[in-house]
Amino acid sequence: MDVPFHYLEINEILKKLNTDFSGLSSEEARRRLEKYGYNEIRRFKRITPFQIFIRQFTSFLVLILISAIVISLLIGEKLDAIVISCIVVLNGIFGFVQEYKAERAIEALKKLTALKAKVLRDGKVNIINAEEVVPGDIILLETGDKVPADSRLFSTSALQINEASLTGESIPSKKHCKPLPEETPVVDQENMAFMGTVVTRGRGKAIVVRTGMDTELGKIAEMVQEVEEKLTPLQITLKEFSKWLGIVTIGICFVIFLIGISRQFITTGNLSVTYLNMIFLAAVSLAVAAIPEGLPAIVTITLALGVQRMAKRNALIRQLPAVETLGCTNIICTDKTGTLTKNEMTVKKLFVDNKIIEVTGEGYKPEGKIVFKENEINKKDLQLLLKIGALCNNAGLIYEKIWKIIGDPTEGALIVSALKFGIDKKVLEKELPRIEEIPFEPERKLMTTIHKCNEKIIAFVKGAPDIILEKCMYIQINGKIRKITEGDKEIILKANQEMANKALRVLGFAYKEIKEDRKLEEKNIEKDLIFVGLQGMLDPLREEAKDAIKKCKLAGIRTVIITGDHKFTAMAVAKELGLIESDKKVLTGEELNKMDDRELEEAIDKIVIYARVSPHHKVRILEALKKKGYVVAMTGDGINDAPALKKSDIGVAMGISGTDVAKEASDMVLVDDNFASIVNAVEEGRGIYQSIKEFVQYTLSSNLGEILVIFLAILIGWPLPLIAIQILWVNLLTDGLPGLALGLDPFDKAIMKKPPRRKGEKIVNKEVIENILIVGIVMCIGTLLLFHYYGLGTTKARSIAFTTLVMFQLFNVLTYRAKKFKIEFHRSKFLISAVIISLIMQIVILYPPLNIAFKTTPLSLTDWLKIILISFTLYIILEVRKIVKNRKLKINNNYANFSQ
Repeated sequence: MDVPFHYLEINEILKKLNTDFSGLSSEEARRRLEKYGYNEIRRFKRITPFQIFIRQFTSFLVLILISAIVISLLIGEKLDAIVISCIVVLNGIFGFVQEYKAERAIEALKKLTALKAKVLRDGKVNIINAEEVVPGDIILLETGDKVPADSRLFSTSALQINEASLTGESIPSKKHCKPLPEETPVVDQENMAFMGTVVTRGRGKAIVVRTGMDTELGKIAEMVQEVEEKLTPLQITLKEFSKWLGIVTIGICFVIFLIGISRQFITTGNLSVTYLNMIFLAAVSLAVAAIPEGLPAIVTITLALGVQRMAKRNALIRQLPAVETLGCTNIICTDKTGTLTKNEMTVKKLFVDNKIIEVTGEGYKPEGKIVFKENEINKKDLQLLLKIGALCNNAGLIYEKIWKIIGDPTEGALIVSALKFGIDKKVLEKELPRIEEIPFEPERKLMTTIHKCNEKIIAFVKGAPDIILEKCMYIQINGKIRKITEGDKEIILKANQEMANKALRVLGFAYKEIKEDRKLEEKNIEKDLIFVGLQGMLDPLREEAKDAIKKCKLAGIRTVIITGDHKFTAMAVAKELGLIESDKKVLTGEELNKMDDRELEEAIDKIVIYARVSPHHKVRILEALKKKGYVVAMTGDGINDAPALKKSDIGVAMGISGTDVAKEASDMVLVDDNFASIVNAVEEGRGIYQSIKEFVQYTLSSNLGEILVIFLAILIGWPLPLIAIQILWVNLLTDGLPGLALGLDPFDKAIMKKPPRRKGEKIVNKEVIENILIVGIVMCIGTLLLFHYYGLGTTKARSIAFTTLVMFQLFNVLTYRAKKFKIEFHRSKFLISAVIISLIMQIVILYPPLNIAFKTTPLSLTDWLKIILISFTLYIILEVRKIVKNRKLKINNNYANFSQ
């Protein structure tokens, strides 16, 4: 739609788009979605399944192997050529399935982390995926929202939008609803909200006029191609490692080829084409089998599958590298409200006329009453306190089978407390219409709404009690207004502390009459206020928070609370959670302001609670922790939390209360805003890393075994223990299903009883290298021992060596699910199934009719017993090594504890 909507009157736009202020019906929205398509910026570079499949056969080594197959056909070795071709195709199919799954998983994750939009549908507020917004939708915008589509504003309240993503201008644009001249350029269209821009202040309502590629952002997107997917640090490391390993392996295989033809020439005096082709095929097949080209792809799958598991546990990962960092996290800086608590506020206490009175009832049900003696409390003062709470408020209370809050739960609690005294917000808003608003900001800790009351203009203010008191010159008590005294302030602050000590979140309330000649500006309004009272609300602890904090302690992770709430409220919650015993571990924002960076760094290890802090304090705390070498996960929900979320090792945004800006700045979004979900994500992150480490160790150790067997046999002048077909089959059988199963089975729950790993720790470290060498050497000795025992070079000897190598690798993979020689069956469902399938497949090719194709011979029971006895030695060696290593670790830990 190229209509310049900025110059049209609102009614004209409504008529043109066939909509009204109550929004579209669900049915009409569905029809428009079919007509206009999804509200998304199209991807220009999307890899197709066919491209993924073809990619499996384009690596240098596979192309050489295909060339060798062609040569086999030309010299008459048709059976070998057909069998090798089948194995190459099977490998390709397996690789395709893995990569396709990884692509699909990543696409699914993008949908899970998609931005939401608030729209009016069927006359009600609905939260939908931003991609489902259509022209004619009525959208609601609030501070921190990302504008979902190009829209014409028709209602604004102190609305400012940062349009840097569109115009490059960093200063937010102040918005209004008036029509503009038709020739007004996009950068000056102050009555429009454009897709991808960010609401930095205030609220607004708008009609969607353009979606998807028709938006201003869509026009820009057509000119640029999408940036390629970024690899995680681990994927980059393994890609480089695979490349380096590939060069070494090709070198070894080339040496094998040269030694093989040299020995053949020295022994026989000539080189037959058949032998040349056989040794060439064997060398190339060994290179194909031994080079872990699929390692980065397997890592991607393991990461993607792990991230899907995290999503089921209410943690959405936005950036794959975050999964790696989660396992290193040793400090979680968390908000209190909604994360450690349920964010289901209920007003329990009121302070008015210097008295604290009780409020009964639970949750958002407007049932209960305010208990007071009529001779102690002035009803008009109480009524005024509750009116301010209901009017200085952007939330709504609705009944849909149960009572629900739309908006902020704290504001919802104030609506409910007013209803308990017969004061209905909806009725009040008609009597005292709002004409302006100064939105809440964490730095100010205040919110003001301005209302018309007959011929008067009145400002209602709510906020942190200490900040409210700073702005008050007067107090209303027992129906009279007088100057506030220091004695009054002491009484109010004492009541505030008394409520806070009971873990109540406390807000102060005030008002003032505004003279009509005064400008409606913050500096003129939020001063010389009249103090009315306090409301204290209880936010019950999440039942799972205590267990999650215990789990953190066992896992070597510190929990730090960073909150804007009062020091005593935070302390009461922390004591209940078992985080602190005294107030020595608490620092307030005011105290933080007086400290320089060096003093903060010295104190940072002892502080458990930061109270009454603002978003800019979060950045200081974060920087001090990072200087000390901590790996920090930081929670945030507001627009001003974005810098701290960006700078933290793991930025955690709230899915329910979080703004779009916070979500976009984060690495992870909590669907349920729950602290326990962060801990679950850390656990999953550790498990994923462990699975990847196990797969890498298993693959490299098994591949080394294969290389050593062939290399040593050729070096000492023996015939090839395995021919090309058998080498490729071992690779398909053992690297395929068992390797993949390591990432599918659940991880060891004891993983959260170990300290976090060090950041920067290499996945192929000293311990892994030792394991790879042990496995490779034992495999080589055992396989060549039986190969020699059965007569070197005979079909029987090759069949034995072939099967022994397979059995060694299957016993090797089983050690990853064993503890003190016992297999943990409860977490090995996929692995045991994979091992059984691999064993059956090996048996099938040893016996008629497939033994002819694979050049094997049937094995007797005695042969099998010898193979199992020899290959089982690897299982015993690795389990004994684990026991010895664990004992050493236990002794070292006991010594460290004793020293402390």
